[in-house]
Amino acid sequence: MRKMKTQFTDSYYELKDLKTLSAAAMLLAITVVLGFYRLQLTDYLRIGFDPVAKELTGMLFGPVTGCLVGGLSDVIAYIVKPVGGFFPGFTISAMLGGIIYGVILYKKPLSLKRVIIANSIVAVTVNLFLNTLWLTLLYGDAFFALLPARAAKQLIMLPVDTLLFYMTAKILSRANLLAAMRGSARQ
Repeated sequence: MRKMKTQFTDSYYELKDLKTLSAAAMLLAITVVLGFYRLQLTDYLRIGFDPVAKELTGMLFGPVTGCLVGGLSDVIAYIVKPVGGFFPGFTISAMLGGIIYGVILYKKPLSLKRVIIANSIVAVTVNLFLNTLWLTLLYGDAFFALLPARAAKQLIMLPVDTLLFYMTAKILSRANLLAAMRGSARQ
């Protein structure tokens, strides 16, 4: 528990650094732009690639910054290109996802096991249960009527999201871009 508290305080103090803010703002912009390129399968199912930038933010700058980027990306994306009505529950989900990525990936070596754990927790708690609850509240449909299709989508997307992030992070790491972003933010 002490380690988790340290992660939050480190991430909070790191956010006060101008270089961290700049890098987080860049990742925020990438998250918003990637959010525009998604495949809308039904009213309740869509596939997007914006979680990659959210995971990078959590991994590089921790749960506090991950939370802020997640929440701000949801609000900014709605302001720039509104799709449907705004619902704050999805903003909470985006913030919680950033916290989970930060807690599991921040200041830890990149490993496929850790990425699988982070993506699995987000897929089940946030994407499957919490977002299905928000859709139930928003559209009035039965929770258990939406759950099977959303569960199938999560089963399909979990390995895709996991491998996409892991390969992206590995490539950025080999090109020393992750170290440059971390180093520029912590110097």
